[in-house]
Amino acid sequence: MGRKLFAPTAFAAALAASLVSASAVAASGPTWDDILKDADTPADVLSYGLGLKAQRYSPATQINTNNVDALTPAWSFSFGDEKQRGQEAQALVYDGMIYVTASYSRFFALDARTGRKVWEYQARLPDDIRPCCDVVNRGPAIYQDKVFFGTLDGSVVALDRLTGKLAWKEKFGDQKVGYTMTGAPFIVKDSKTGKVLLVHGSSGDEFGVVGWLFARDPDTGKEVWARPMVEGHTGRLNGKDGSVTGNPKAPSWPRGKDGKLVEAWSHGGGAPWQTPSFDVENNTIVVGTGNPAPWNTWQRTAEGGDPLDWDSLFTSGQAYLDPTSGDLKGFFQHTPNDAWDFSGNNSVLLFDYKDPKTGKTIKASAHADRNGFFFVTDRTKLATGSGYPNKPTSLIGAYPFVQGITWAKGFDLKTGKPIETGNRPPKPKAGEEKGDTVFVSPPFLGGTNWMPMSYSPDTNLFYIPANEWGMDYWTEHLQYKAGAAYLGQGFRIKRIFDDHVGVLRAIDPVTGKIAWEHKEEMPLWAGTLTTKGGLVITGTSDGYVKAFDNKTGKELWKFQTGSGVVSCPITWEMDGEQYIGIASGYGGAVPLWGGDMADMTKKVSQGGSFWVFKLPKTKVAAK
Repeated sequence: MGRKLFAPTAFAAALAASLVSASAVAASGPTWDDILKDADTPADVLSYGLGLKAQRYSPATQINTNNVDALTPAWSFSFGDEKQRGQEAQALVYDGMIYVTASYSRFFALDARTGRKVWEYQARLPDDIRPCCDVVNRGPAIYQDKVFFGTLDGSVVALDRLTGKLAWKEKFGDQKVGYTMTGAPFIVKDSKTGKVLLVHGSSGDEFGVVGWLFARDPDTGKEVWARPMVEGHTGRLNGKDGSVTGNPKAPSWPRGKDGKLVEAWSHGGGAPWQTPSFDVENNTIVVGTGNPAPWNTWQRTAEGGDPLDWDSLFTSGQAYLDPTSGDLKGFFQHTPNDAWDFSGNNSVLLFDYKDPKTGKTIKASAHADRNGFFFVTDRTKLATGSGYPNKPTSLIGAYPFVQGITWAKGFDLKTGKPIETGNRPPKPKAGEEKGDTVFVSPPFLGGTNWMPMSYSPDTNLFYIPANEWGMDYWTEHLQYKAGAAYLGQGFRIKRIFDDHVGVLRAIDPVTGKIAWEHKEEMPLWAGTLTTKGGLVITGTSDGYVKAFDNKTGKELWKFQTGSGVVSCPITWEMDGEQYIGIASGYGGAVPLWGGDMADMTKKVSQGGSFWVFKLPKTKVAAK
């Protein structure tokens, strides 16, 4: 009898151990190797940008140019309550679960098959948050058993991915003076130390804070290093003062007659508030840096000086950092001593560039800037240089991707500097409250903005969500006051064309030529996604999700979501079917900053939802 009792007990124990082991594997979540392969594995979406190079390209082909017109909703989910605006997130997908953030620092885990809410987390935000450009959140990161996102009170949060339970929360800045976090964090692995790091930036340039990039232990949240993005400020490494960013004497920021740096240096901006990409081969973090603060160039200029004499490094450009220490390895500046709030944060994509002269392949970076130029740079030269001064040979090309640029004629490829036209807003005359008004295009909202472009290795084209508009701009006197807007410039956004503001453009990185374009009446404020199925997916401010042929620009399909779409689309495969997902809910900077755009966007309904689409079974079978 003992043997009869023992056998099933032993079997049950073995079975239980097996189940526990399987459960532990499932609960452990995605590994670094999974994230490393994200761009090539359409079953999951594990990183902002659909891969470490941030190309936003999927190898999925089930939904393609031949059948996309049959795309139908699979389900939709409402984010709920009264917080129905500014849904700018890109979702992640893992093991049948969708992880998506929403406005006001909220986080949802949804069943990818049904849209059922599995859990929800809402950050408890204080009343004194200072988001400059709406209460948005652009997405999470995932690694092992945790998901991560930033909050509007200057914190980064880790949650258990299965339950939503708080694992840790680290505050990195004082929200009362303007620190926030809107960008999605990012997972990288330092090949020197073998450490996996959670990398994230700060926001807040419009309030005169100094921008920082942070690296943390994803298990504990403990800071590994912190890098300020204004030249001459000191970073941290393992809790101690680290190296100074660039030159300790900050020669790119002017000094007064007393030899001291002008006050603006202390409130210099440069926040890397968008998500980095990661150059695995060169073990380098690549991230855009924000505008210098204040906007008013004359407040960053020594008395009697010329704004063109200084660059205000390391702002409004693309930075290359060592993941071991956070030290700056290289930098290219898109807008030296930026006078227009062009910034430089939006995504830097990594791709292979074939030199038409030599036939050689160059490891390159691509960036469509708010200043209206599309930049192609050699990231190997950036990543091996000192970063200061700029290496002029790192710039391969700088091509206009919008019409009517007023501030510069182009870029000198030998020096890497813009050829300015004298379009900087002038200093107020003696006794006057503001300077003369100048017309500038693009405006500070940019030829493009935060919304990421995408790249297809099949067509060798980049797909840029662009806008063509302008502004009247004038300087104003100001004094820094903690927690108050630190601009020193006034403005009014203006239309410049009767038929459109938004224009989706496909650009060739070798020639700079526009392959095709599609115009939209309202501003484009959503990211793009491209696929091996020959598609470009994006959203429009009047509520549509649209699909285009990525070779010709022909519109193939659209669906009305009920509110403006200002988020980033994703695609994934599950149970033998391909899905497309996107958040809907109008908001962001455009309706907040007034002028012609505020009038135009009044008709857009508020909203907050996540939509998922797929093909009917009959269309899948007939593929």
